[in-house]
Amino acid sequence: MGVGEEETIFSSKVKYNGIFSFKDFYKFCYDWMTEEYGWNVGEGKYAEKLSGETKDIEVEWSFSKKVTDYFKFKGKVSFKVNGLVSMEIMQGGAKVKTNKGSIEISIKGSLQRDYQGKFDTTAYRKFLRSIYEKWVIPARIDEYEGKIASQCDTFLGQAKAYLDLEGRK
Repeated sequence: MGVGEEETIFSSKVKYNGIFSFKDFYKFCYDWMTEEYGWNVGEGKYAEKLSGETKDIEVEWSFSKKVTDYFKFKGKVSFKVNGLVSMEIMQGGAKVKTNKGSIEISIKGSLQRDYQGKFDTTAYRKFLRSIYEKWVIPARIDEYEGKIASQCDTFLGQAKAYLDLEGRK
């Protein structure tokens, strides 16, 4: 597979339709990923399309985190927002600006092995890597695959819980 061999370990999405502040949700997601998990998050795409009063937004983030000198967590998160409109709601006796629309959040997480390509220099080293992964560290591979899957799943759950809570205000 070459340098930085990786395979998708987790892939899922959630959908929500209702009231939520996109700006606050965006910040919540970014903070969760960087502060809770220590992931390095970078925005790969941000596109807005206006149609009258409504806005469609597409955002893509990439994330990564070095776990060891051999393993790295990597992934992508995308937000697809449709029909986002600005509105005001009453909250605690005051008018608050927010949004209403539908959003789909999807995440893919992978475990990248030998991301520095140390085992990729010769055929013999590739052979050694296969022995290493098959006989020396299979439990560690399982552990890290479980961890990235769990973190991705938890993030999606937190995002959905945040939106469900917003919708009840």
